[in-house]
Amino acid sequence: MTLAIPQTCITDATLLLTVSALFSSDSFPMLFRVTGFCLESQSVPLISTESEATSRSESAGTRQTANSKKTAGSAWKKAITATNKFALLGCIALASAFTGCSDSGVSLEDLEAAAAKVDISKIEVDVDPTESAAMLDLEKSDLTFGFIKLTDCAPLVIAKEMGYFDDEGLNVTLETQSNWKILLDNVINGQLDGAHMLAGQPIGATIGVGTKSPIVTAYSLDYNGNGITVSNEVWAQMQENDPDLKSPTPKHPISAASLKPIVDDYLQDAGEPFPMGMVFPVSTHNYEIRYWLAASGIHPGMYTESDIKGFTDAQVKLSTVPPPQMPQNLEADIVKGYCVGEPWNQKAVVTGIGVPVTTNYDIWKNNPEKVFGVTEEWAEKHPQTHLAVIKALIRAGKWLDATDDSGKLVNREEAVEILSRKDYVGAEKEVIGNSMMGTFVFQSTDVREMPDFNVFFKHEASYPHYSDAIWFLTQMRRWGQITESKPASWYAETAKKIYKPEIYRQAAELLISEGKLDPNEIPAPDYDGYRAVTTEFIDGNKYDAKDPIGYINSFEIGNKDDESLAKK
Repeated sequence: MTLAIPQTCITDATLLLTVSALFSSDSFPMLFRVTGFCLESQSVPLISTESEATSRSESAGTRQTANSKKTAGSAWKKAITATNKFALLGCIALASAFTGCSDSGVSLEDLEAAAAKVDISKIEVDVDPTESAAMLDLEKSDLTFGFIKLTDCAPLVIAKEMGYFDDEGLNVTLETQSNWKILLDNVINGQLDGAHMLAGQPIGATIGVGTKSPIVTAYSLDYNGNGITVSNEVWAQMQENDPDLKSPTPKHPISAASLKPIVDDYLQDAGEPFPMGMVFPVSTHNYEIRYWLAASGIHPGMYTESDIKGFTDAQVKLSTVPPPQMPQNLEADIVKGYCVGEPWNQKAVVTGIGVPVTTNYDIWKNNPEKVFGVTEEWAEKHPQTHLAVIKALIRAGKWLDATDDSGKLVNREEAVEILSRKDYVGAEKEVIGNSMMGTFVFQSTDVREMPDFNVFFKHEASYPHYSDAIWFLTQMRRWGQITESKPASWYAETAKKIYKPEIYRQAAELLISEGKLDPNEIPAPDYDGYRAVTTEFIDGNKYDAKDPIGYINSFEIGNKDDESLAKK
């Protein structure tokens, strides 16, 4: 008889061996096979080879996601842990109860008799080499994370559903939050251990744009993933202003140039700014729609000490609307357009109430969108737990971006199935799949291949780059959320207070040592945290994170700073 057991469970092997002694033949309706603390109940031969134990594939269809399996795995992990504290037979009884053995006709007397017959000297144990790393010494194992109903919460959801949190000894509960402010408040007050956050939230909170509280991030959840949608009425007007837009497949990217006359007319006729929506003042969406509008000469408004809503001098009034409520606000004509993450642009397409005119991939190619954030205090109190969380998220991001030899995303269909559940995003599979499957639907006549619309791991998307944090800081200064000029050195120093690539790298190196990650899948050891200078913006403007003052001053619309600050 051979049992394949993770090395971390060797000292607890007696529990498995005792159960196995129940069987006088080479097969039995219930086989307990441990692969990384996940119990599988199958009617298969009792002998489990090492190859079977190590075949924990990260591709679609190879790992069940049913609640029963997840629950059993968690229960089995707890039973194994319990062997250090309780008698052997007590643990067997627990395992039996947890996995449904009470229905198999095996009595406690049978278990007791079996325990007496075990001859450990005759049992060969094959160690699974992929499970050789010791568990981290967790400061806290029961965790609650918050999220908003958006497809880019996927790494958190997949880390839970694929058992990656379980593998790290973490018992994670995911709780939906009604809006970004409540989510941030619940992280700050400790109701949540961490959360799916807007990339600007840790930055804004740390420097005091809105609620002030030091927040850090060691993990970027994704690149891209947003779009700007306008109502059918506005789209028809844009087409009149630019006849090229009448094509079934108009040339992209589409700028806001054809929107400008509409905004001007509305301002003159209504006597107030043109209404559009974004999700939160420090969101990527706010800065992206401002960037898109301003690049075509439309003023999106300034924040001032007396105007925290950012309406000063605005030709477009950008109101805060929770993401799931964007389509209904558009349909009710409360807003004429909006910038939001998926699936809420695709919801407008499927319901026929609006047209996405551009994605943030075209506004800034491979822009950071969401991060996993925790309070600075929480990170300091739970360094090992934090590390374990980042390990699980890295694996989840990699799973989400896995492709076959042809480049097809092989796990996205399963991800869409999971995300569509009511306890997660809760939107129709068609709506989520429109953007998650490597395409993006602008109109029924305009479906485009966009394999990088949602990026979770490739292009170093999960790494917390200092240059990404600095871009958000420059936009906060450009639009007045940072009210005073700052020297260039302040931008770099602030980024390093908030973004924690050293934690990411430590987690990645542990995964490399466990054979779950390749060294070439993370930035080189000498990488300084600054992505290459780029002009891949809708207006072709150059962004150099090491020259934040020059970047701020390069825009026609927005604040300007003294060039002498660039040298300080």
